[in-house]
Amino acid sequence: MQLTRWQRLGLTTAIGAVLAVGATALVVQALDDSPATPTKTAQTTDADASAATEEPARATPTDTPAAAPVEAEPALSAPVAAQIDYLLAHWKLETYNSAEWGVLGENDCVNFASQAMIARGWTMDGVWSSPKNGNAYDASAAWRSSTAFMNYIAQAGKATALTDQQRDQVKVGDIVQFDWDNTGDRDHTGIVTRVEKVGDTVAISFAGHTLDSDYRSVDTAITVDHPGGTAYYWSVP
Repeated sequence: MQLTRWQRLGLTTAIGAVLAVGATALVVQALDDSPATPTKTAQTTDADASAATEEPARATPTDTPAAAPVEAEPALSAPVAAQIDYLLAHWKLETYNSAEWGVLGENDCVNFASQAMIARGWTMDGVWSSPKNGNAYDASAAWRSSTAFMNYIAQAGKATALTDQQRDQVKVGDIVQFDWDNTGDRDHTGIVTRVEKVGDTVAISFAGHTLDSDYRSVDTAITVDHPGGTAYYWSVP
């Protein structure tokens, strides 16, 4: 059958439309079948997380220096314990043992120190003695005079002399003597009742009569009570 010009034109148009639709369908299918391109998302790295959470730098704390340890005093031997007990029992005016040893008015320091040495175990001799009759003035010079007592200890060899620069060697129960005016004699005598060592510092306290005391500071005695005075010690074995 022979088609007219208009029929051929319509058929051509229809075929073109069909082809166009088919091509479009193929394109759509191709797009649907292609793998989806992943959407790039922001990724947080460890470095970023660290930077985000990192706190401001803090100053390194400075350690507080440790306090110097306090050195404990060694246990007292029985003789020294008896000596200290006697001192602490009789240092006050109302507890003086005057019935036995008497009192040397305002200069009773060596009389009291001598009593304490008897309590420790020292024995009297021809130079250092007391009749123990309640009259201190009947005692020998070495029993009641600081300077005579110094000379007696040195000559008898009953103790070792120490200067104040050697106070690290001083022990409880040792004898302390003072030269208030640095003339070479001895003006006061006591017995050491406490030694406190903190680091390189040594603080010494003593008991005595005239100024009645149980734990009087050596440092206070030579800087406040008698400025410029000097302390000396006898280390008793």
